[in-house]
Amino acid sequence: MDEKIIEFENVTMFYDADDEEGNKAPIPALSNVDFSVEKGEFVAVLGHNGSGKSTLAKLCNAIYEPNSGVVRVKGIVADDDEKADEVRRIVGMVFQNPDNQIVATIVEDDVAFGPENLGVEPSEIRRRVDEALEAVNMYKYRHREPHKLSGGQKQRVAIAGVLAMQTECIVLDEPTAMLDPVGREEVMQTVHRMNKEMGITVVLITHFMDEAVKADRVVVMDSGRVVMQGKPREIFSRVEELRSHGLDVPQSTELCHILGYGEGVLNVDECVEMITEKLGGAR
Repeated sequence: MDEKIIEFENVTMFYDADDEEGNKAPIPALSNVDFSVEKGEFVAVLGHNGSGKSTLAKLCNAIYEPNSGVVRVKGIVADDDEKADEVRRIVGMVFQNPDNQIVATIVEDDVAFGPENLGVEPSEIRRRVDEALEAVNMYKYRHREPHKLSGGQKQRVAIAGVLAMQTECIVLDEPTAMLDPVGREEVMQTVHRMNKEMGITVVLITHFMDEAVKADRVVVMDSGRVVMQGKPREIFSRVEELRSHGLDVPQSTELCHILGYGEGVLNVDECVEMITEKLGGAR
C-alpha cells in the first residue's frame, strides 16, 4: 500500500490585502484544496504567478497554517510549535533565492547549521555534512566562502543543508528561477539524483515546463485551486487546456501540436522521432 507523506484535506488559505477603499479584505490564496504526495514520489507543481503554488509549498513545511482544512505530514498536524518543528524534520524547504538561505561564511558551516539546531552530536554532524556535500557534488568547495560561488553552486549548498538534516521530503520553491541554464542543469541533476538514488520525496514548484516533464506527476494550479493533475504525458497532451490556465507547453510539444503530429511529445528526441515517422509515412 502506498504511504502518503503529505496530505491536504479541503485546505483554504487567505491573505489580508487592502481593497479599493483601503480596508483590509481577505484574498484567497488557496480554496478547498485536496492534494497529496506519496513517499518517494517526484511531484511538479505548475501555475502562473498568483496561482497559489508557493503558498502550497509553505504549507507543506508548516511555514504557514491554513485558515481552514487540514495539512498532515506523515499524520502530524502542525497545530503548535513543537509539532511544526517535527514537521520540519520530515519536510525540508529550499527557496528561490539561494542568497537568502545561506547563513554562514564557510560552506561546510552553512550545511552544519540545520543539524546543529536540531541538537545533533558533533561527530554525527561532521559525517552528515560530508555526505550531504558529496551528494550534491560540492565537497571540494567545503572550505570556500559561499559568496564566491555561482548561483547554481549556492543552490546546491542550500540543498545540502536540507540533506544534512536528513529530511524524508524536500520541497523546492522555484529553485532555478534565478539561475542561468548551467546552474539550472546542475540543480536539477542534483534533485533527480536525490529522488532516484536516495529515495527522497520531492515536491518541485516550477514555471519551467522542461523541469515538470521529468516528474512522476504534474499538478496544475490556477486561482488557488488544483485544476489538473496526472502523468506528464497526459498533462502535456492537453495543450489548449494548459493555455487556458495561462501556461505554455514544452517547445517540442508545441511544435508537434502545431504540425498536427499528435499530442504528448515531451522532448526533442520524441519530436524528431515523431516528425521522421510522419514524413517517412508521407513518401
